[in-house]
Amino acid sequence: MFTRILMATIALSSAVALAADNTPTGVPAHMVVTVAHHHVGAPQTFTPNDLIVMTGKYEPLQVTNFIPLEGDRAGLELFLLVDDCSNCEFGPKFDELRRFVSLQAATTAIGVAYIRNGSLEVLENPTKDRARAIQALTTPSGSKAANPFAALTDLIQRWPQNSSRHAVLMIANGIDPAANDAVPDISAERAIDAAERAGVIVYAIYHPSADYQSSDYSEIHSGQVHLAHVAYETGGEAYFIGPEPLRSLAPFLSDIGDHLVNQYLVEFLAQPQEASGFQSVVVKSKIANVELMAPDKVWVPARAQAPVSPRRER
Repeated sequence: MFTRILMATIALSSAVALAADNTPTGVPAHMVVTVAHHHVGAPQTFTPNDLIVMTGKYEPLQVTNFIPLEGDRAGLELFLLVDDCSNCEFGPKFDELRRFVSLQAATTAIGVAYIRNGSLEVLENPTKDRARAIQALTTPSGSKAANPFAALTDLIQRWPQNSSRHAVLMIANGIDPAANDAVPDISAERAIDAAERAGVIVYAIYHPSADYQSSDYSEIHSGQVHLAHVAYETGGEAYFIGPEPLRSLAPFLSDIGDHLVNQYLVEFLAQPQEASGFQSVVVKSKIANVELMAPDKVWVPARAQAPVSPRRER
C-alpha cells in the first residue's frame, strides 16, 4: 500500500513539473502586421500558422493571438501630414488625395495636419466626416524648409491612445536642414521611437519643394533615405522614384489603401527583461510571394517582479 501511494505521489509531482515546464513564459507584446501581396493578389486566408515571429536573433516567439483587423475590429485613425514646403507642381495631385480620403472605409477616421516652418499645425482631428477632412486639405504654399520629423514626433505624442489602429500618411521631402549627413538623423530616430512606442505605422510619399532643381542632390537623396527609414522601421512603406515629383500619387495611394485593409493584430510572448524597453522582432511569412510588413521593434514591459514576503517581527 505504501509503495502505491509513493508511486502515485511521484507521478503527480512529475505531472505538475511537466505542466510547469509547458506553461508559456514571457511577457505579452503586440504589433500590427500588414500582409503585402506583390503581383499575385492577397491570399484568401492568412492564419497564425502562416507566419513566424522571432527575436532579432531569430529565436522563435510564441504567438498567442491573431486578429484580422476587419469588421468590428476595423477601426482606424489615419492622419494626413503634409509638409507645407513641398509645393512643387501639386495641383491635380491634391484631387487624387481628396479622392483617396473619400474612398476610405466608413470605419476610418481621417485627420489633417500640416508642417509649417517646422511646426505642427493640426487643421482637423480624426473624423469620419469626409467633407470636413477634404475641406481641411489645401495645397502647400511653400513655407520655409525645416525639420519635418520633429513635427511627426509631436503629432504622435499628442495623439490620444484608443482601441483603433493609428497610421500616418506623410507627404514631405524628408530634408532636415540642420541634420548632419555623416550620422543618422537624430530627429528621424526620435520619430521612429515615438511611433513604435505608440504603435503608429508611417507611410511616406516624397514630394519636393518648388526649387528642388537648384538643391544639392545629396541633400535630396538624404531626405528620401530618412523618409524610407522612418516608414520601414514602423511597418509602413515609402514611395519615390527620383529627385523629381511623382507624376501621379494615385497608384501609391491605392497601394497604401490596400495595405490598410490587409492588417492583423498579432499578440505574442516576448522575452522578459528587468526593465521595460524596445526589443527587435522579425516576422516572416511561410507563404511564397507574400511579404509581411511589421515594425522593426516593439515596446516590451518589464518582467513582473515576484511579490516580497512581509518580514516577520520577532
